[in-house]
Amino acid sequence: MTVYNSRAEVPEHEKWNLEDIYPDLNKWEEDVKQIEKMTEILKAFDGNIEDGNNLYRFLKQKEELSYVFNHLYAYSMLKVDEDTRETQSQSLLDRAKGLSVKVSSATSFFMPFLLGLDEATLKSYIEEEEGLKYFEEDLFESYRYRQHVLTREQEEVLSQLGEALSVPSTTYGMINNADIKFGEITGENGERIELTRGMYSKLIECEDREKRREAYKAYYKPYVQLKNSIASTLSGAIKNNVTLSNIRKYPSVLEKGLFGDMVPKEVYENLIKTTKENIKPLHLYSIIRKEKLQLDELRQYDMNVPLVTGVRQEISYEVAYDIMLKALAPLGEDYISILKDFKDSRYIDVRETPGKRSGAYNLGIYGVHPFILLNHRDDLDSLFTLVHECGHGVHSKLSSQHQPQISARYSIFVAEVASTVNEVLLIQYLLKHEKDTQVRKHLLNHFIDQFKGTFFTQVMFAEFEKKTHEMAEKGLPLNAEVFSQTYETLFREYNGDEIVFDDEVKYGWARIPHFYRPFYVYKYATGYASAIHLASKILEGDQSTLEAYLEFLKSGSSDYPLELLKKTGVDLTSSLPIRNALERFKVLVDEFSKIV
Repeated sequence: MTVYNSRAEVPEHEKWNLEDIYPDLNKWEEDVKQIEKMTEILKAFDGNIEDGNNLYRFLKQKEELSYVFNHLYAYSMLKVDEDTRETQSQSLLDRAKGLSVKVSSATSFFMPFLLGLDEATLKSYIEEEEGLKYFEEDLFESYRYRQHVLTREQEEVLSQLGEALSVPSTTYGMINNADIKFGEITGENGERIELTRGMYSKLIECEDREKRREAYKAYYKPYVQLKNSIASTLSGAIKNNVTLSNIRKYPSVLEKGLFGDMVPKEVYENLIKTTKENIKPLHLYSIIRKEKLQLDELRQYDMNVPLVTGVRQEISYEVAYDIMLKALAPLGEDYISILKDFKDSRYIDVRETPGKRSGAYNLGIYGVHPFILLNHRDDLDSLFTLVHECGHGVHSKLSSQHQPQISARYSIFVAEVASTVNEVLLIQYLLKHEKDTQVRKHLLNHFIDQFKGTFFTQVMFAEFEKKTHEMAEKGLPLNAEVFSQTYETLFREYNGDEIVFDDEVKYGWARIPHFYRPFYVYKYATGYASAIHLASKILEGDQSTLEAYLEFLKSGSSDYPLELLKKTGVDLTSSLPIRNALERFKVLVDEFSKIV
């Protein structure tokens, strides 16, 4: 794998092209001024919406502002993520956040005003102003929030507090991406070198157990050292969420988190319950892992090493992209054509460089195109990450092409379906075309580990979020000790008794950025269960499912998430999709147990 010491060393065709948003900073500055003017125009509507025409003019101006602001904010965020140490980029993002607060403050009057209208008046406005038909569904959707919206004065105060309330998340992001320095490890020539995230992801899968152990200890060292500071940021984020839930009179903080997608809390609770009722195959897999590795004690740093030894696949970015195109061919020629354009038009930022944001994501920008961040490391995991994020990217592209701005942005709830269908298609393609027995065993092992990480681990995280938020609702203390005890208990429940605990395990909560986006991670699991069903049907050649799935990708937020999924044949209000996915996992473990 090529290691780049600076972003300048990376070939241009492997860097995204942000000039597609702004050709230069002068245009960015022009949009700042435009947003400031538009904000003043919106503010002037306060107290002056007395008929359908004025309501339409306000909503139209607000949507136009949103279009410009989303470009401005996205550009700033993407620039920061190229190098989180770059102060100029951080300054742009800070200014964008400041603008966001001004816009929120200027428009904070609207929701109380709208919900103060009786339904008959709103309908009369829509009848007299034809342009309001475009906004009609959105307006009546807002009525669902009636009991959770505060007075005008209170809403304005909350909007002004927006930046302050985001401090725990922002602080954790800086700690995790810019400030943390991992411990030293022994290099190939015996020299001491500082561990990076990219190196860790490789070393934790290394067949040499001592190297795994050394990398594990070095990786967790700063999280353990900073446990109290990180606990403070996480506690602050959770308490802020609970406070807002109480202020807005939600029955619980969980129901607040699910309200926007109109997901009943039973879907969340049944996911956890059904998973724990069917946890034995996961425990069996730990036993298989211990026996296959011939260990007296199975430890956390043994959980990622492939169980089929001697198979180390080096997959360059170019090769990975070609494999992806072949694996996703069942989705049709139009889908593949879009993927080819992603690469040719530089939608993707490929390589890991110092200071670059860790991990991977897709960011769709309406009116431009998706941008995908990777930290590609020329291995099988990187291939899966590429396929995963391109699933999000095509979803963004198709929704933007087939939906108006108001409904183009899809819910996170359905987002993981698009990415995980791709992953399932990929693993099935690799298993089908691989002739080497050892490699096939390796791929099956990878499929099981992927299932574990995308489904079981995310359900465990979801239960951790639920428990810690419930503690906060009861006024119980949240600190490093409480987080560690809660995490350790859940880890033992999910992973079984085979694992001997190193002290670092209980600090796993300190390294999870998703905990700062409450009640998000469960969607990975529901998305995975949905994807298992859809990918299986598509591979069987079920044309109606394929057509329904492609329509789903074009649907944005034109309906509630559960309803969009029902149109593809997946009903998550039933526990059936979860049970079917868990049965699939059991079959995989049983099959793997036999062949190894």
